[in-house]
Amino acid sequence: MDDLLLDFRDFSLLEMYKFDDEKVSTVTSREQQKTENSIEKCFDRFLQLRYLDGLRVTKFYREEHQRFLECMLHRLPPNYECLDSSRPWCIYWILQAAHVLNFTFAPETLEQVVAFLEKCRHPQGGFAGGPGQYAHLAPTYAAVNSLAMIGTPSAFRAIDRDSLEKFLFAVREPDGSFRLHVDGETDVRGAYCAVSVAKLTNMPEPTLKKLFNKTGDWIASCQTYEGGFGGAPDLEAHGGYTFCGIAALALLNEGHKCDQEQLLKWTLQRQMAYEGGFQGRTNKLVDGCYSFWVGATIPVTQAIMNNDGKPLAKALFDVGALQEYILLCCQKSNGGLIDKPGKPQDLYHTCYTLSGIAIAQHSESAEMPAVLGDPANELQPTHPLFNVPPEAVAHTTHFYQQLNNLRAFAQKEQNGDGDDVANGETS
Repeated sequence: MDDLLLDFRDFSLLEMYKFDDEKVSTVTSREQQKTENSIEKCFDRFLQLRYLDGLRVTKFYREEHQRFLECMLHRLPPNYECLDSSRPWCIYWILQAAHVLNFTFAPETLEQVVAFLEKCRHPQGGFAGGPGQYAHLAPTYAAVNSLAMIGTPSAFRAIDRDSLEKFLFAVREPDGSFRLHVDGETDVRGAYCAVSVAKLTNMPEPTLKKLFNKTGDWIASCQTYEGGFGGAPDLEAHGGYTFCGIAALALLNEGHKCDQEQLLKWTLQRQMAYEGGFQGRTNKLVDGCYSFWVGATIPVTQAIMNNDGKPLAKALFDVGALQEYILLCCQKSNGGLIDKPGKPQDLYHTCYTLSGIAIAQHSESAEMPAVLGDPANELQPTHPLFNVPPEAVAHTTHFYQQLNNLRAFAQKEQNGDGDDVANGETS
């Protein structure tokens, strides 16, 4: 195991990777240099404290992050009022961050979460961003993921797969794309959310075939000349949309429909040489959330290209540098994680920075995680396509497969095909 522990980079050798504006100063170049300067201060602080308080500066602040998440789950502060239409997302971000940090909440608290999410379920199917709001694919994805993570009988009952299926067909377009809500906008996020919830709830194969007819082709049309995916055809490649595109194609077993080599090249170019983290678009600043959006896209694309079902022999991005950026630059001492130095902590970045680290540590082999610094920094793995615990995926799909089997049996009996079984006669 010791051979798999990574070490921090030699920061004195990173100076050559700082941005060179070639004596042409622009708004973009000044912002890049400002960001690099703030990150350099984090690196310097680490070097100053490493031998004085090494146990503190080389570890994740687990207890602080846990307290932050627990407080946020029970009561959101006033500045989250703007996310009133995204409340299932807040729940999902909290539960997923808690998972990778390897702690859970009291059963009675989780049952309260289930009861709230049930209030967010729309009578005509899908979930809304809050009680009494319109159904929307984004909070539907967040709610289904949250309920899958909780995994209790009441959580599965709260999903109501039949009405969920009706909602997905209601927002489906003839070209295979999906609107985020009825009469709403169309982009690749909608396609991914639809594919994800349908696959996670294990909808029957005939339903999936009808629901996602042409969807893979539409998603592939969102790939740009750079190699990443835009929100819709002819839009700029973006890290978040790129994950949605390739993850949806992978779930549909249609990864071959995109240019995988160009996609891999584009995603690898998003890792910043000095900062160690990922940017979301060409010539943009580093952002902690892309630790997942781009960091997960790379092993997913590698797996599609390998197409042999074996674990990845080697992750193609610098998993140590990514962990270094999050560990040294994106943690708040009072809990929560951030986009970049100088920003306030929030649930979104707490979830996706930690999920990105989980991907980086476990993308090569589940038995031998690649952990930077202290072995206690190891996080729990996350499923690279759904971004929920792998066991939650297995448990949820198994539950709904049993439901599929029961319905198929009931249909056979209704059609008269189950008489022999009912009479105790089997072949």
